Amino acid sequence: MDHTAFKAWLDRYIDAWRLGDPTAIGDLFSLDVRYAFDPFGEAVVGRPAVVAAWLTDPDEPGSWEADYEVLAVDGDTCVAHGRTRYLTDDRSAIDREFANIFVCRFDAEGRCREFTEWYNRRRTEAPPD
Repeated sequence: MDHTAFKAWLDRYIDAWRLGDPTAIGDLFSLDVRYAFDPFGEAVVGRPAVVAAWLTDPDEPGSWEADYEVLAVDGDTCVAHGRTRYLTDDRSAIDREFANIFVCRFDAEGRCREFTEWYNRRRTEAPPD
């Protein structure tokens, strides 16, 4: 895995999320993938289980924006940073925003075999006195 290939994978990740297409989601991951939505939770294991998890409660199309950038690539291990913004119902403003870090390990075919996400929600700022 190199910088260009990982960036392309991140772009496909966003597209698969946007489309909610089982094939597009599954193509991102190895058959034996371990996918952790956070570093403390139990990982979802196996491509079919990851696809099902993504499709259990999908985000409504157009209700979010996301962009991710490559931070590091070391052999089969890659790290990305991104922002995810969920929009208000009328899509006129950001309702909530998250900073995300992904740590991904890839197989020889360029499919993610291990995925862990860390995220923090932007805190609302207190109004000045």
